[in-house]
Amino acid sequence: MRQLAEKEAIARHAAGMVRPGSAIGLSAGTTTWTLARHLDDVPDLTAVTNSVRIADVLQQRGRTDRTVILTGGVRTPSDALVGPVAVQALRSLHLDVVFLGVHGIATRAGFTTPNLNESETSRALAQAANRLVVVADHAKWATVGISTIVDLDEADVLITDEGLPEEAHQVLSEAVSDLVLVPV
Repeated sequence: MRQLAEKEAIARHAAGMVRPGSAIGLSAGTTTWTLARHLDDVPDLTAVTNSVRIADVLQQRGRTDRTVILTGGVRTPSDALVGPVAVQALRSLHLDVVFLGVHGIATRAGFTTPNLNESETSRALAQAANRLVVVADHAKWATVGISTIVDLDEADVLITDEGLPEEAHQVLSEAVSDLVLVPV
């Protein structure tokens, strides 16, 4: 994992957005995995994820007031569950907020991933959201994966860190409803 301090700061901020009793979604990824580790104190949580690692973190400590839903699907080497089974499961859900981790952020390409199957699954997760929060460190800027998950203007919130270049800050503050730069 790279940008550990940045991911930790982003995750702490994102965790503060999760309300007791809410239904949330977490895509597979290292930043969302870090976020999952910060959700211990949120009671009555329902969490949907396509990540085996995230599900394990959320299920630890034997909480009885927590429901963790795994989408099912084909398991990737990164322990993400993807493909038509995962997509079909996500299409029937309505989530208060979805936290989406991404591989890259670019002006024309939007929020991207290098994995086509993961892209389709992440897109379905994003579409299940009442509110879409992208969590991504500054190093994702100007990186383009092969497939767009969502366009920049589809994110309600982008939480990143203060290392974001000035040019990116300008572009993203115009495209995303709420750009949050957390200190590291």
